[in-house]
Amino acid sequence: MSEQELRPEVDPAAESWTWLIEATVGVLLLIGTGVAVQYYAPKNNDLRDQVHQLNQQVEMLKQEQAMPVMVLNRYRNSISYVFGIYRIGFPKQPPRLRARVSGTGFVVADGLLVTNRHVAQPWYGDPEADALIHRGAQPSLEKLVAFFPGSPTAFEITPTVVSAHSDLAVLHLEFTPWTRGLAPLPLAKQPTPPGELVTVIGYPMGVAGMVAKSPTEVYERLAYRHDDINAASELAALSLIRPSATVGHLGDVVGDKLIYDAPTAHGGSGGPVFNSAGQVIGINSAYIDGFSGGTLGISVEALRPLIEAAQKKAIVSNLQVAEARAGK
Repeated sequence: MSEQELRPEVDPAAESWTWLIEATVGVLLLIGTGVAVQYYAPKNNDLRDQVHQLNQQVEMLKQEQAMPVMVLNRYRNSISYVFGIYRIGFPKQPPRLRARVSGTGFVVADGLLVTNRHVAQPWYGDPEADALIHRGAQPSLEKLVAFFPGSPTAFEITPTVVSAHSDLAVLHLEFTPWTRGLAPLPLAKQPTPPGELVTVIGYPMGVAGMVAKSPTEVYERLAYRHDDINAASELAALSLIRPSATVGHLGDVVGDKLIYDAPTAHGGSGGPVFNSAGQVIGINSAYIDGFSGGTLGISVEALRPLIEAAQKKAIVSNLQVAEARAGK
């Protein structure tokens, strides 16, 4: 028998049918795979998105928790304790009113310090002082100085520009090699929405607050010398001028007014209010007695024009000094 005769006979119809079945099964497998990918892939993507969002939220929480420490460590040296003595009286008469004031200030540019107007001009908003001024008495500052962390001495500060409409003031800071090295605090460029974490840094309770957290031997020596310039000087000499940070949430924003629940007290007026990005969004201004959520601040938007005015004033003053020296 020949080799050709030993080959099995192939039915063309059967062969076509087998190929059709295989092709159909292959197509069905491809369709099934596509359906599976279509069905399961979005779920995997959704899961990955959820995990990614959770990771972002965890990182944000970590940053928010670390933010108060970060801003305090980074900017504490540029946040000062402000101490002043003022008086109000009539010409050629003893002062009718003489008092001390304490607050907080912070550096916003070379040689410029920001605080509240009621710290730079302590008679501002004081009913007793207003009554005397209305009768013709004159207010004046006997002393206004800034104590910075790390400096053993105080520096003279002079009100340069005060707001006519809000409790803000920009002061000239005594120019020395030490103050020249102070870093300006970064001001936020975008509004901060209610609900965000805020940190307030300042000197609540003034000298008394700093003495309270001093070492025991210092506390025992200075405990009863509240708001005393000599006590503040001694704290500075011991490197104990140290601001405090409190944390809360921005409850509301109404015009240029900020409302938050970070606690404060007298002496904290004029301190910076930071957002969760470590930028200054406002200036701590006041608090409502009996309401823990009623701490008030003023937006940096109200501050910018004052800084610009103070810088222009400084340029004019420097030109006048240069011209006077050239004339000699």
